Amino acid sequence: MAAFVTCARLRSACAGLLAAGFLAATVSTASAAPAPGGASLSEVQITASGVAAILTAQTAAGAKIDPASVKATIGGVAAPVTVQPIAQERRVAILLIDTSGSMGLAGMQTVTRAADAFLAAVPPDVYVGAVAFSTTPTLVAAPTRDRASVKSAIAALRSSGETSLYDGLATALAQLGPSGDRSFVLISDGGDTRSKRTLAQTMAALSASGARAQVVGFKTSESQASVLASLAKAGHGSVSAAGSSAAVSGALVSAAFTLAAQAFGSQIRVFVTSPPSAGGVKPLVVSAIAGGKAFTGRATVNLAARSEPLPSPSSASSALSTSSRAPASGVRPPMTASKGVLGIPVLLWVALVAIFLGLVGVVVALVAPAFVSSRRRRVESIEGYVNAEPLRPSERSMVTAISASLVSVGDKVMERRDSTPQTQLLLERADLPLRVGEWAVLRALAVVIGAAGGMFLLRGGSTSTVVGAFLGGLAGVFLPVIFLKFAASRRANKFERQLPDVLTLVASSLSTGFSLLQALDGVARDADEPSGKEFSRALAETRIGADLNESLGHLADRMDSKNLRWTAMAIDIQRQVGGNLAETLRNTAATLRDREALSRHVKALAAEGKLSAYILFALPIGLFLYMLVANPTYVALLWTTMIGIGMSAAGLISMAFGMFWMSKVIKVEV
Repeated sequence: MAAFVTCARLRSACAGLLAAGFLAATVSTASAAPAPGGASLSEVQITASGVAAILTAQTAAGAKIDPASVKATIGGVAAPVTVQPIAQERRVAILLIDTSGSMGLAGMQTVTRAADAFLAAVPPDVYVGAVAFSTTPTLVAAPTRDRASVKSAIAALRSSGETSLYDGLATALAQLGPSGDRSFVLISDGGDTRSKRTLAQTMAALSASGARAQVVGFKTSESQASVLASLAKAGHGSVSAAGSSAAVSGALVSAAFTLAAQAFGSQIRVFVTSPPSAGGVKPLVVSAIAGGKAFTGRATVNLAARSEPLPSPSSASSALSTSSRAPASGVRPPMTASKGVLGIPVLLWVALVAIFLGLVGVVVALVAPAFVSSRRRRVESIEGYVNAEPLRPSERSMVTAISASLVSVGDKVMERRDSTPQTQLLLERADLPLRVGEWAVLRALAVVIGAAGGMFLLRGGSTSTVVGAFLGGLAGVFLPVIFLKFAASRRANKFERQLPDVLTLVASSLSTGFSLLQALDGVARDADEPSGKEFSRALAETRIGADLNESLGHLADRMDSKNLRWTAMAIDIQRQVGGNLAETLRNTAATLRDREALSRHVKALAAEGKLSAYILFALPIGLFLYMLVANPTYVALLWTTMIGIGMSAAGLISMAFGMFWMSKVIKVEV
C-alpha cells in the first residue's frame, strides 16, 4: 500500500491539487461541528435539493437506529428525510496508538488487548489501519480489511522514545482520506514533546476533516486531560479515562475500543430536503432512536453553496456502491494497480526502463565517435582526399549532430575553468579517448543518472525523495572524478613498474651499436602497454622537430614519473659531458628496482595498519546503515535531538582526525 501511495503521488501531482481544492470547498460549504457525545453527522454534502450526511449513534450495545424515528430540521424548520442503509458506504477507521516511553510494558499490553477487541467487534466491510506515534509518527498498517495483518502489526509495537501526538494525528487524518465515513480511536496520555504542529493547528485540521474521534485517556506521569478533551470535542466524540490499575485500565480501554467498533453498526445515511425558503448558513439537526434511547446529531451547513441535485435513495445507493469500490489514496487497497517486480507498478518499471535506455543512447552517441577503428580512420582520410569538399552538416546523422552540439557546450564550459588543463592531463594519463568537452557532458549525465537512481532507491516520501536525489547527485559529481584519478594512477603505476625493464632494453640496444633514437624505437615497437604507446608518442614529437630531452620531459609530465625525469636528466648530462650511456642506464634501472623492492617491503609492513584504519572507518558507517534499516526510530535520535546532533558532529570530527592521524602514521616515503 505504501508503494502504491508513493507511486500515485508521483503520477498525480495535478490530481493532488484538485483534491486539495475539493477538500477546501467541502470545508467552506459544510462545516460539521456537532456537540460531543450522543450522535454525530459526518460526510455532510450540500446539493441543489438539500443535505446528505451519515448519522452515527454512539450506543453502548451497538443497537440499530430505527429508520422510522429519524427526523430532521434545517434552521428550526422541519424537513423531509429519506433514510438509506450504510452498507454500501466507504468506511475507514484508524487506531492511533501512543507508543512513547511513558506507556510502558503494561500500557502496550493493554493496547494490544483493546485492539483485538476492536478488530473483533468492527463490521467486516470497514477498512481498519493503525498509526503509532512516539518520537516520530509511523504508519503501522495501512487501512485494510485484513484483520490478521493489523492485529500482528499492533502486537509488534514497543514502548520507547518521546511523544509526537499532534504529528501522529495528522498522519492518521491523511490515511483516512478526504471522503467517506472516517473515524479514529486515540489512546494516549495527552502529552506531546516532539510534534512540529501545535494543538490549535491540530484542532482546526480535525474539525475541518469531519472525522469522528473516540479518545481514551491513559493515565501516566505526563497525562494532560484537557488536551484529550479538546481533541475529542473537535472530533465530535468523547473521552474515556483509564484508571491507574492495570486490570481496571485494561477493562476500560477494551470497553472504549469495543464501543467505538460497535458505533459502526449504528449508522445510516440520511437525505434531508431543505425547505424552499431556507438559504445561507443554517443549523442542521437530525434526531433518531436506537435501542429505545433518543440521539441527536448537529451540524452547521451553508445552503448558499448548492451543487448537484439530490440523488434518489436508489441512485444514491448505486453511486455509493460504485464509489465504495473506487480506490482512494492512502485508504483503500489498490485493486487496479498492476504490481511488478519489488512491488513497483509495471507502468513505473516501463518508465524507468525507457529513461535508462534513453540515457544509454545519449552516452553511446557521445562516446561512439571517439572509439573509431584504425581501418575506419584510414577510409575516412582517403575519402577526405577524394572528395573535393567536406561533408555538409545536413548529411550527418541526427545522433552525431546532437552529440556534437552537446560536446560544443561542454567545451565552452570547460574553457572557463582553471582545472581544465589538469583534467586534460588526467585523460591523457588514463589513455581515455575523450576531449574535455565530452568528459564534461559525461559528468553531467552522471549527475542526472545518479539523482534519478537515488530517488528510485530511497522512494517513499517527499523527504526521502529529496534526500535520494541529493545523495545521487553527489555520487554523480564525485564518482566520475574518482574513477578518472584511479584510472590515471593505475596506468601511471604500471608505467613506473615497466620503466626498469625499458631502461635495460635501451641499454642493451646501445651496447650492440644502436643509436639512442633507434633503441627508443625498439622500445616503442616491442614494449608492453603503456610504455610502448608513450615512447611512441615521444618519438613522434622528436620526428616533427622537438628535442629528445624535451619529448622525454613531456612524457615524464604526462605520466607523472619522477624516475623518468631522473633518466632524462642523466641522458642530458651524458650528451653534454660524454660517457658510457648504456652503463648509466643499467645503473639507473638497478636503482629503480631496488627502490621498488623497498617500497613493496614497506607496503607489506604497513598493510596491517591500513587494514585497521579501513575497518575502524567502515565499522561506524556500516553499523549506522544497519540500524537505519533494523531500528530507524532508535537511530533517528542522532539527528532529531540536540544531544544526538552534538554526538553525531563529535563522532564525525573524531573519525576525520583519526583517519588523518593513521594515514600519516602508515605513510612512509621511499
